[in-house]
Amino acid sequence: MTRVLEAGRKAPVSGEVRSVVVFLHGYGANGSDLLGLADPLAEHLPDTLFVAPDAPEEVPGAPFGFQWFPIPWIDGSSEEEAARGIEAAAADLNAFLDALMVDEDVLPEQVALVGFSQGSMMSLHVAPRRPDPVAGIVAFSGRLMGPENLTDEVVSRMPVLLIHGDADDVVPPQSLPEAAEALQEAGFKEVFAHVMKGTGHGIAPDGLSVALAFLRDKLSF
Repeated sequence: MTRVLEAGRKAPVSGEVRSVVVFLHGYGANGSDLLGLADPLAEHLPDTLFVAPDAPEEVPGAPFGFQWFPIPWIDGSSEEEAARGIEAAAADLNAFLDALMVDEDVLPEQVALVGFSQGSMMSLHVAPRRPDPVAGIVAFSGRLMGPENLTDEVVSRMPVLLIHGDADDVVPPQSLPEAAEALQEAGFKEVFAHVMKGTGHGIAPDGLSVALAFLRDKLSF
């Protein structure tokens, strides 16, 4: 049984929904944490609806914090619990995306996923296993979970933009080339990368600019 994800939203500047950007937040945050990114993006994507769901599980001790799945080295959970959490969250996110596309009357190629940290991990895990490719994935400061399984499990391939700070002390910067290599080996033709110089575990203005250019290109109709 999937859990209903509650989502914040920012309506298109034009008033007409022709595309949707789904923000997926990081561990211990919530949807509103990333929804603020819609403000600098919206004027350049006037027909885009921005939505930002909360992850399905609350983080113990964090009253407004949510997680997509447990992280063993942070919360002491087991690898098995983390793996189960990923699959449960994937079902939740798939149900959310399916309902969103019906409600907003958009096709998968009109939807882009923008993740940060654990949200990026979810984006890179879920989208390639869906039956129809989304318009693209922007993955900030994340990593590809189970890269050794991707080639066997990939169902659809979409453009992917990987962005990472070279001073990230939470998710190692090496995660970017590792993800890029695995995606290319799995047959992804459009894999782009941008390194934010001097940036830790966060989103710098140059990274957001690169993401905007990618989204404008992939969501232009």
